[in-house]
Amino acid sequence: MNPFDKISGAATSGMRAQAQRLQVVSENIANVDTHGYKRKQVTFENVYDRSEDVTRVEVDRVFLDQKEGERVFDPSHPLANSEGYVIMSNVNMMTEFADAREATRSYDAGLEVFRQAREMYTSLLDILKS
Repeated sequence: MNPFDKISGAATSGMRAQAQRLQVVSENIANVDTHGYKRKQVTFENVYDRSEDVTRVEVDRVFLDQKEGERVFDPSHPLANSEGYVIMSNVNMMTEFADAREATRSYDAGLEVFRQAREMYTSLLDILKS
């Protein structure tokens, strides 16, 4: 495997992982007003691929944040408990926006690595042609 393939493979795996993270963030944002919704979180892991001699980034797991959502007194709500409280989602919009920004920037960094590697490879080919 040539160095360009290794670099582009690593960048692509990171971009794929960040795209999955953005999907989870968007699910959280979409459910900010869903009673009882538990925020999802993502962890990553580095996976070494022996056949290609490259380390890739992959989503390790998606799990639920077990923090309790806000309790709101609304005895007329169908989801109210015996005391009249409804548990709201535990999604914090500021946290989700920060996670989305970080994932977007990481994705953009992967694109830049890919672009620079392509430019270096093209320059090398131009040098070899002359």
